[in-house]
Amino acid sequence: MKSRPRVALGSILTECNEFGGVPIDIGWFERYELCRGDEILEVDAGVVGGMMQVMGECGAEVVPLIYASTCPGGPLTAECYTQLKTELLDRLRASLPVDGVLLPLHGAAAVEDLGDPEGDLIKAVRAIVGDAIPIVVTLDLHAHVTADMVRFADGLIAWETYPHRDTFTTGVRGARLLRDTLAGRCRPTMAMAKVPVITSAIHGSTEGDDPFADIMRAAKGYEGHDGVLSTSAFLVHPYLDQPDMGSGALVITDNDMETATSLARQLAEQYWNRRFDLEPDIHTPADAIAKGLEVDGGPVLLVEAADCCGGGAAGDSVATLRALLDARVTAPSLVPVADPEVAAACHRAGVGHEITVTLGHRLDPRWGEPMSVAGTVTRLSDGRFRYIGGIWDGVEGNMGPSAVLTIGTIQVLVATHGTYDWADEQFRSMGMQPPDAKFIVVKNPMNYRLAYGEIAKASFILDTPGATPATCRHLPFKRLKRPYFPLDTEIPGLTPTIL
Repeated sequence: MKSRPRVALGSILTECNEFGGVPIDIGWFERYELCRGDEILEVDAGVVGGMMQVMGECGAEVVPLIYASTCPGGPLTAECYTQLKTELLDRLRASLPVDGVLLPLHGAAAVEDLGDPEGDLIKAVRAIVGDAIPIVVTLDLHAHVTADMVRFADGLIAWETYPHRDTFTTGVRGARLLRDTLAGRCRPTMAMAKVPVITSAIHGSTEGDDPFADIMRAAKGYEGHDGVLSTSAFLVHPYLDQPDMGSGALVITDNDMETATSLARQLAEQYWNRRFDLEPDIHTPADAIAKGLEVDGGPVLLVEAADCCGGGAAGDSVATLRALLDARVTAPSLVPVADPEVAAACHRAGVGHEITVTLGHRLDPRWGEPMSVAGTVTRLSDGRFRYIGGIWDGVEGNMGPSAVLTIGTIQVLVATHGTYDWADEQFRSMGMQPPDAKFIVVKNPMNYRLAYGEIAKASFILDTPGATPATCRHLPFKRLKRPYFPLDTEIPGLTPTIL
């Protein structure tokens, strides 16, 4: 490695849902993170922060391109993707020559007219820098790893934890692989193996005794032995609709394709063997509320996973709120709903005023009917809050103008924009107190454990309509063809697909 290598760094990072949600335009990135040029050099957290640390330690010159990151949603608009991709590539061309490229991506994005934007971007970067320049890409462990990603990158390294706690250290691992490649200390050689298991993330934790945790531990057990440089386990984001989707593992060795392929295949076979353990038990909202009322104390968590903004849904469902009202629940309860019109109506009315509104299913009306409710506006806010962990640790979140609409004993957080849930930052920012609630509606399939695990008395996974259902059994896939689990529980003669 020469004394001061030049390493380009650029990113378009988000997760998309092809069954629902709101299309992602450039405004979404402006609400989260959109850094250009030297602004990237000031980033010290997340995956970019980890990469910057390693590049600084080894004396590399970072050539900053563009770093765009936002909350999951529907597919990116073609205009948004073209704008970001064009700017990234133009900055790269203007910066040549470079000795290496770091691309912190997600792996489960989609564009209105393109199913694999990450593969498309890596391929375009490869066309500019040529075959001799190493490209290392970091991915979410929910990535849909495609043939183009494997073909045009020298290394793909995924986050190791879910809930996601390790973006910084993943940036470190990716940058170290590039550093060692530039120094001639290794020749990354990788293979991806996948099986057609399409499941939600309900049992996808990398902690405790979840089945995915066992697979991740098995994968990580190979690292550092017999020339294995890196292993990654993938629970594919199931709310894409693309050919050849599947879950499995990717192994990077030091110039040993046979070992990379063999280990990846073994891990994918283990994944197939655990498929039934990945499917959750689910309840109707009415049944869950009835069972919750029998629980002594609270909070009782009603996990409306089908409306998860972190999986690309709109966050505008009122299915569980309707069930709470139908059950005439008189205990304190907290419910989040994204509805820009009702949020605006609350701001016009002001604190202390009672209003009657039609709430819900306004951003993505495919999943239910709005409901008429009367309540009192008890708090107003500009909707800004600060994340206290995870992907955007320390980053300011923005729900847009928001309100607390109190309906009897139920407090509804009405936001203009749906936002990713890490813990309970959104509730807390609005003065809502989760420990005091009997019922909390949570719209995340996993992070509710870290948010409320120490105080929750019970939790129920709900079966409600939405773009991110707890089971993928009924998703109307068009591009993904059978056979796949859970629709096909047995697939005779199945062997993992090797990339």
